[in-house]
Amino acid sequence: MRAFPRPPLAAFLSSAALLATIAACAPDLYPDPPPTRVDVVADTFHGVVFEDPYDWLEDQDSPETRAWIASQNEYAESIVGDTELRARLRARLTELMDLPDIGSPRRAGDSEIFSLRRVGEPIETIYRRAAPPEGEDRPIDPAEDYEVVLDPLSFSADGTTSLDVVDISADGDLLLYAVRDGGQDERSYHVRNLDTGEDLPDHLPNALYSSVFFSPDDEGFYYSARSRVTGARVRYHRLGTATADDPVLFGEGYGPTAFVSVELIDDDSKRLYGVQHGWARSEVWVEDLAAGTPPVPIVRDEHARFYTRWTNGRLFMRTDLDASNNQLLAVDLDRPEREHWEVVLPEADNVLEDFDIIGGKLYATYLQDVSTRILVYEMDGTPAGEVDVPPFHAASIGGGGEGKATLSVRGHLMPTTEYELDLQTGVRTVTEAPKEPFDGTGLEVSQVWRTSRDGTRAPMYVVHRAGIELDGSHPTLLYGYGGFYSAQRPGFSALAAAWLELGGVYAVATLRGGSEYGEDWHRDGMLENKQNVFDDFISAAEWLIENGYTSPEHLAIRGSSNGGLLVTASLTQRPDLYRAVSVGFPDIDMLRFWTFTDTNNMPALLEYGDASKPEEFEFIRGYSPYDAVRSRTDYPAVFFHTGDLDTRVPPLQARKMVARLQAATASDLPVTLTYDERAGHAGGRTVQTRIEDTAMELAFLMSMVRPPAEEGGG
Repeated sequence: MRAFPRPPLAAFLSSAALLATIAACAPDLYPDPPPTRVDVVADTFHGVVFEDPYDWLEDQDSPETRAWIASQNEYAESIVGDTELRARLRARLTELMDLPDIGSPRRAGDSEIFSLRRVGEPIETIYRRAAPPEGEDRPIDPAEDYEVVLDPLSFSADGTTSLDVVDISADGDLLLYAVRDGGQDERSYHVRNLDTGEDLPDHLPNALYSSVFFSPDDEGFYYSARSRVTGARVRYHRLGTATADDPVLFGEGYGPTAFVSVELIDDDSKRLYGVQHGWARSEVWVEDLAAGTPPVPIVRDEHARFYTRWTNGRLFMRTDLDASNNQLLAVDLDRPEREHWEVVLPEADNVLEDFDIIGGKLYATYLQDVSTRILVYEMDGTPAGEVDVPPFHAASIGGGGEGKATLSVRGHLMPTTEYELDLQTGVRTVTEAPKEPFDGTGLEVSQVWRTSRDGTRAPMYVVHRAGIELDGSHPTLLYGYGGFYSAQRPGFSALAAAWLELGGVYAVATLRGGSEYGEDWHRDGMLENKQNVFDDFISAAEWLIENGYTSPEHLAIRGSSNGGLLVTASLTQRPDLYRAVSVGFPDIDMLRFWTFTDTNNMPALLEYGDASKPEEFEFIRGYSPYDAVRSRTDYPAVFFHTGDLDTRVPPLQARKMVARLQAATASDLPVTLTYDERAGHAGGRTVQTRIEDTAMELAFLMSMVRPPAEEGGG
C-alpha cells in the first residue's frame, strides 16, 4: 500500500479542539419541524384496521407534497447548518471521492471505446482512441485529450444523466449504449454508427431491460424487457425494423416477480435462458438453434439457485442445490438430465462464491468468516494450492495473459489494489495502486463475535484507533444490510474513512439474510424469519455497548435500501439503544408494499413477503416499521435521504415515515429529510452531489453522538 501524508482531519484524532468544534456544531435545542397535515385513511388487511395519517404524501406530484418536500429540505439544512465540521468533511471527502474514474477499454475495430471522468467533472464521458496492438497494454491517461463519442452533459446539463457502453458490434462499426435519466432503474437503449457519429432509428424506449447485446452477425440485438404487470420477455430486434414487431423468444408465462436473462453459448449455436424467482430460486433453459427445437429445461422445479457460466466448452453451474454453501457442477448439453450432472467441486465448509479457469486450473473463491480465500484445484478437483489473501480482506481473481492472473484485494483500511500474479512463482506486482489518499497507520481492524437473541453467533468487523480506552465514550457508527443473499465483505469506504479520522469507531455487522454462511443463513433472514435480521443487528449494538466501545448516547446506525428497512425496524423496536440513525432510500411501509405498483422491485415480495396473503400478513405485521411508530416515544435523531427518481423503492415510504416520526417523537431530537428530485437507487447524483450529501450526513451523525467537549477545549 502506498504511504500518504497524514490527512488534515487526522490531526483532530487526539485534539480537544475537535470535540469543541463538534459540540459547537449542534445546538442544545432544535427548531420544530415543518407542520404536516394529518388526514387519516383507514386500510383493512385481513380484518385488521390500520390507520395511515399521511396517505396523502403518497401523491408525489401534488403541489402540497412538493411544498412539503421543499420545507423538509430547508429544515434539514437548518439542523445541520453550514458549520466548520461540515466544511472540513466536505474538503476531506473531496480528496477521497473526486478521483479519476477510468472504465476498461473495449475494442471497436481499430479503436477502443472507454469511459473517463476527470477530477472535477460531474460524470463519465464516453471516449474513443486508437487501439494499441493486440496484447499490448496502454494505460489511459486522464491528462490526455481523446475523441468524444458521447457527452452526458449534452443529455442533461446538470450531469445527472448517465451513459453506459453496453456492447460493440463485431466489426466495430456500431455502439450499443444506454441512457439513464437520473437515478431511476429504467434506461433507454440506442445504436450509434461510430463512423458517422449518428444514431440509427433503432432504439428501445425507457423501460427495464437486461441481457442487451448484439447478435454475432451484427444484424440486430437481443434484449430482455421486464414489465411490472406482465413480467419479463426475451426478444430479438432486427436493425431497420419496428421494435413493436420484435418476436418473443422466451419468457411467456412468467410474472412480474421473475427476472429473465439470455446469453449465447457454444460458439453461438445455443441460447441459454435464466429465470430468477427472487433471490432463492432459479431455472435454466437451453435452446439448440441448429436443431430449431424449442427451449428445454436443464433446471426447472428445484427450490435452489443456479449461477451458470459457459467456459472451456462446458456449462458450469454454481448452486446451493443439496449444498447450502454451494457446489460446482458441470453439465453436458448433449445429456442435460440431472443424473448426468458432474460434481466438479463438492460443498465445502465455506461458501463457494465464484470460480475461474486460469492456466488449466480451477481457481475457487470462498468466503470464510467474511474473509476471502482463493483455493486452486486441478480440473479433476485435486487440490493444487492457495492464493494468499491477507486476513480480513476481500479478493477476486481472473485471467491475465499467458502464465498470469489479475488479483484484486481490498479491505476496510486498504482501498482496492490490483496485482499481476505470476502463476508459476507466485510473485505479485502492483498494476494499479489505490488512488485514495488514505493512510491507515494507527488504525486497526478486528473481528468480534456476538450472540443474537435466539443463540445464533455471528461476527462483526470493528475498526478504530489502536489502543483506545474502552470507556463507552467513543462516537460509533454501526452499519448493516442483512438480505437478498448479499454478503457484506470487507472493503474501503470514504465515508468510513472520514468517520475514523474524526476519532470514531466504525463497525459492520454480519446479519442473517445475506450469503456469508450460505443459503441456510440467507433463508434464516427472509420471509417469516426476517425478525432474525433485526435481532442480529440489535445484538451487534448491544455488544458494542457492553464491551465499552460506546454507549447509547454515542451510537449511530446506518443503512440504505433493505438496510434502510433494517435500521428503521431497529429504531422502532429499540429506540433506547441509539442516539442517531441514517436511513437511505428505504423500504418501510411493508404492509402496503405489495400495493406500490409503481415500483419495479416486485421480486422483493419473495424476500420480504406479500401482505395480501393472510399467512404472510402476520409476520410482516410484526416488523413493518411504519406501523410500529408509537406516539410520545423518545426516538433517536434520524437523517432520512431519498429522491423522486427511485423507481425501485418508492420514496413515498420515506416521506410518510418522516412525517410520522416527527409527530410521534418525544425526545426533542430532530427527524430530518434530505430529498433530491433527480436521485434514485441507480444514481442520479454527480460526484460533487454525493460528496455534499455525505458531508451533510456525517456532520449530522457526528454532531448527535459527539462526546462531551473536554474541559477547556476550544
